Amino acid sequence: MLASLPAPVRGVIASLLLGLNTIVCCTPLFIVSLFKLCLPFAAAQRVTDELMRRIHETWISNNNAWINLIGNTQWQVEGLAGLDYQHSYLVTSNHQSWVDILVLQYVLNRRIRPLKFFLKQVLIWVPVIGLAWWALGFPFMKRYSKAYLDKHPEKRGKDLQTTRKTCAKFRGKPTAIFNFAEGTRFTAAKHRQQQSPFKHLLKPKAGGIAFVLDAMGDQLESIIDVTIHYPEGAPGFWDLLCGRVRRIEVQFEELAIPEDFLGRSYDQDEVYRAEFQRWINRLWEVKDGRLEKLKSR
Repeated sequence: MLASLPAPVRGVIASLLLGLNTIVCCTPLFIVSLFKLCLPFAAAQRVTDELMRRIHETWISNNNAWINLIGNTQWQVEGLAGLDYQHSYLVTSNHQSWVDILVLQYVLNRRIRPLKFFLKQVLIWVPVIGLAWWALGFPFMKRYSKAYLDKHPEKRGKDLQTTRKTCAKFRGKPTAIFNFAEGTRFTAAKHRQQQSPFKHLLKPKAGGIAFVLDAMGDQLESIIDVTIHYPEGAPGFWDLLCGRVRRIEVQFEELAIPEDFLGRSYDQDEVYRAEFQRWINRLWEVKDGRLEKLKSR
């Protein structure tokens, strides 16, 4: 409807709609979260969790509406058949842009439970949305550099403790945990710096996924491996707001969790750690080949 307007005008309109949507949805979200804090018994927790999930999904649906309103993006999505809203999943994807998050939410909304991301602790201070992430139960993690851990070995394993504590809250509830295995967005500079063996990907960091399997592997139905491709190159967030993203290709593959990965400790079992790293590297080799095919079309 607004595709004929100049791109900067669309960008301003989309920004206003995103901001308005966030404020409108966060207001009831914060009210419900207060009830959740004040009523810590099981029946009330179930009601508040349900209300907060519905608000979360409404926020995503409203974002999807303005994405459709300001542009004519063509979507090519494959592999969604078989996903079940009542199951728990571990979802991972390649990472090229902050647009990736809205792409995943656009495609997966109400097909599985809303994605819960592992976030850097500092992001809790982002105005409005940081508090919303906290209210929705997103896990915040403080990451330490190798140099810092060498000086403060008592901090080792804190990420795993946070993961286990967070995942324990999801026991018995259908949940979708998301992790960008690369840990950061792909850029040519990062690719060179890492000397990545993959053509279109950074090296995967196995720990994040392994820790989730360690903490709640018996609850998960499967792993959903997502490959996102932008035929015109990775867009910036402003490009999405301006309706400049003309085509998005998303491929899903549901992977069974190897039985011998369950009930093992990634941080303590060296044999398992090596096996898991080989497994995720093979997964990344397949994803790299998939991206090569998509880019050669």
